[in-house]
Amino acid sequence: MSKLRIGFVGVGNMGQAAHLRNYATLPECEVVALAEVRPKLGQEVARRYGIHHVYTSHREMLEKEALDGVVAIQQFQNHIALIPDLLAYGVPIMTEKPLADTVAHGRAILESARVSSAPVYHAYHKRSDPAIAFAKGKIEEWTASGDFGPMRYVRITMPPGDWAREGFASNIRTDESYDGLSVEWDLYIKFVNYYIHQVNLMRFLLGEDYEVLFADPGSITLATRSTSGVSGLIEMAPYETTLAWQESVLVAFQKGWIKVDLPAPMTLDEPGAVIVFEDPGGGATAKESRPSLPHIHAMRAQAQHFLRAIRGEAHPLCGAEDAFKDLLVAQAYVDLFEGKARA
Repeated sequence: MSKLRIGFVGVGNMGQAAHLRNYATLPECEVVALAEVRPKLGQEVARRYGIHHVYTSHREMLEKEALDGVVAIQQFQNHIALIPDLLAYGVPIMTEKPLADTVAHGRAILESARVSSAPVYHAYHKRSDPAIAFAKGKIEEWTASGDFGPMRYVRITMPPGDWAREGFASNIRTDESYDGLSVEWDLYIKFVNYYIHQVNLMRFLLGEDYEVLFADPGSITLATRSTSGVSGLIEMAPYETTLAWQESVLVAFQKGWIKVDLPAPMTLDEPGAVIVFEDPGGGATAKESRPSLPHIHAMRAQAQHFLRAIRGEAHPLCGAEDAFKDLLVAQAYVDLFEGKARA
């Protein structure tokens, strides 16, 4: 099977460390072109990874290159200006999370996606972690069998910590100025920037939509309830760490639970860890198990999944419709939070 031809839009910090270094070393594809507004950075990154064609404009790259897919890693505030252009090109697109910086911009991008022939996937990499994939399979198994009763509760905890883990240490940097977008770091943008992964992961594990019931005035917790009545909690900052990353997930059924400890996002070749506790009752012995998982990190698994999706061998893990719901949850949180603050 011929290699897929991939183009990159943006090779800044996340573009290099979280994405390009994976695609550049996967045998299923070849990164044949990149577009980067900083000419020196674009050329130096292309030299390192053996990319033959470099542009300073994504439009020029799209006009001149025959690509099977585009990976566009930008500040999410730039999505409203970028994603519609990419959708018009007509090939599968991978962008960073979230869909957009506002609900209005997200709705506009969603409408563009609905009328385009090109699917757009969003890099909620936690869905690709082997531990989350295992937990999702176990959740579906227990839900289908009913052996452990109904799902009752999902808790996601993400205290601030060392999320980078030196993951950017090998990045190429230049002294070029970069006219990034001017961003007003209001409550909505801060919440979306820090916690949108957890907002998205909650829906993925539940397998259904949910509503926000409570926004803690202390900015510590967010309480939810799913369509079928499953309670949920996102613990945003119960404590802080400096030399650790302690993100975890608990999915509780009536007669058992699944716990996942996730690695720092930029950790290489390390999946999360899973513990499964089963207590079916009826005289059966309760047991706890810890499955062994492949040594691959979520970002690389995500890249592999995107390539399979391009070939039609897999469905996207998070499309535009799904990602848009995250923006609505974020707005509901802000509305509740500000209402309580005024009271």
